[in-house]
Amino acid sequence: MVVVTTSAHVTDDLTGDLETYRRELTGYCYRMLGSGFDADDAVQETMLRAWQAQSRFEGRSSLRVWLYRIATNVCLDMLRGRQRRALPMEMGPALGAEPPAMDLLPAGSWVSPVADERVLPVGADPAELVEARESVRLAFVAALQQLPARQRAALILCDVLRWQAAEAAALLETSVAAVNSALQRARATLPSTTQAGPLGDRERDLLARYVTAFESYDVDTLVTLLHTDAVQHMPPYALWLRGADSIIRWMLGHGAACRGSRLVATAANGAPAFAQYRPDPAGGHRPWSLQVLDVTDGRIATIHTFLDTAELYPAFGLPDFLPPAPMS
Repeated sequence: MVVVTTSAHVTDDLTGDLETYRRELTGYCYRMLGSGFDADDAVQETMLRAWQAQSRFEGRSSLRVWLYRIATNVCLDMLRGRQRRALPMEMGPALGAEPPAMDLLPAGSWVSPVADERVLPVGADPAELVEARESVRLAFVAALQQLPARQRAALILCDVLRWQAAEAAALLETSVAAVNSALQRARATLPSTTQAGPLGDRERDLLARYVTAFESYDVDTLVTLLHTDAVQHMPPYALWLRGADSIIRWMLGHGAACRGSRLVATAANGAPAFAQYRPDPAGGHRPWSLQVLDVTDGRIATIHTFLDTAELYPAFGLPDFLPPAPMS
């Protein structure tokens, strides 16, 4: 329970208590909003509202429940009247590797990635961590965005965070019957997910071969690492490609400027990811994209390629330049 007085010491204590919930609140808001940047804004607003309203917190519920109530209201406010976010594959047909034009998606229209370290629980047991990873996969987060906002909140609270229906009903100020009805409709809408589990030796070997092949631009090897029906998309462009052959033709055509790139490993959305740096004519390498890979059955099924590096790289703690490798 938070005891409120006017002393700076207690205010500092409350601030510390609030900060312990930042990571899980960021994960919740990310699933609600489909954007790591919007999630950060929502959590900041939640913390601000909580700090300003501390005199009204009387301990009738836990601090955690109180914060989730505030965060839910913040997210519902942000979603009101806003276009839902999606993946480019939901916005139009696949294009050939030589498209007639490179149309841009409307700003803020696509689901954006988030760093694992900002949303996954610390100290969770392996089974819990597997579930947490699956619940932030890009495809799952995109599917969540198809649900009405309050239905989305009910499903995240009950199916992802394992709240009881009565707890979710109290937070959403509705009935248990209404929550159960919302859950039934939401579950019927969402696609089934496969829990891939942590990366094993086979997957780690696949990723190592992918890095070697991409950095050497060995397309003959790359095509063997992709599923035949693999997909690649690259926001902010509306373009997306289906099929390993189309992806390779793109790499040898429009994408040929990526030859000579370097990849730096990171982790996003519960999946392996790489920061791609393209060669700088003046030397070294400059940011170009963040690649998030979906790996299934020993091959790469999807390459999510995000090009808005000016915002993404700082959020992932990635350097804005790779200097030339030292001469041996």
